[in-house]
Amino acid sequence: MKAQVNGIELCYNISGKGDPLILIHGYGGQKEDWLPQVIDLSKSFKIIYFDNRCAGMSDHPNQPITMETFAQDLKALMDFLEIQRAYIAGRSLGGMVVQQFLVSYPEMVNKAILINTHYSGEMGEIVVQSSLNSLNAENVNPEDLFWNDAMFLFHRSFRRELKKNPTKKFYHLFTLDDLIEKFKNKTINKEDLINQGHSFNNFNLIDKLSSIETPILLIGAENDRILPHSQMIEMYKKLPNSRLVIIKKAGHGSPISKAPKINELIKNFLQE
Repeated sequence: MKAQVNGIELCYNISGKGDPLILIHGYGGQKEDWLPQVIDLSKSFKIIYFDNRCAGMSDHPNQPITMETFAQDLKALMDFLEIQRAYIAGRSLGGMVVQQFLVSYPEMVNKAILINTHYSGEMGEIVVQSSLNSLNAENVNPEDLFWNDAMFLFHRSFRRELKKNPTKKFYHLFTLDDLIEKFKNKTINKEDLINQGHSFNNFNLIDKLSSIETPILLIGAENDRILPHSQMIEMYKKLPNSRLVIIKKAGHGSPISKAPKINELIKNFLQE
């Protein structure tokens, strides 16, 4: 489905019934990254998941994006869907968008979930350059690119299991081929990565976290090599109404590799 919001068209999906839970994907990602959560959590909630601008099937305007723009897009989508308040979850860059949204529109959030994220964009330049290098790699097939990214996304135990049982339906949700196919179908390009990456510039909410009163669940990954969980601990100390869980033997892609655990944490937190 498409929504005309904030001067662009956003592509979104809705699954399930109940209280609305909005999911925001990470840098260079797309809404389908959340499918391990959508399939499970849509049994209890009305899940709204969408492609950010310059991602997936949403519009790809060739202009720099700020974190405030991402937050304004989210508000505009909620207004379009006539949602006054919702649960909101974000992973990585999506978690930064949620933080900006909490600062700008706190009255529109019942509870928030921040997964493998940071209060600032200080790692942005490294993340952007790494993504550009991967995109520009020549004569590399998608499977090799997937395994290259998997080094940073998944703990070695999960990577071993993928290689050992490539046809296994993990958690009754996905196989190795499913993950590789999703990787092949990304619609990102160089301009998108640069424009999304601009949002990291000058983003730093460390001095505003203590003013956020919304209940927040922080989920970090013990072996996150992109945004180390030490940053989640710093956020936990600043946020007055938060709790923190660090997932063992997990990397930045823990919403996939540890899907059942993370889904359980989200469901329990929201249903309290």
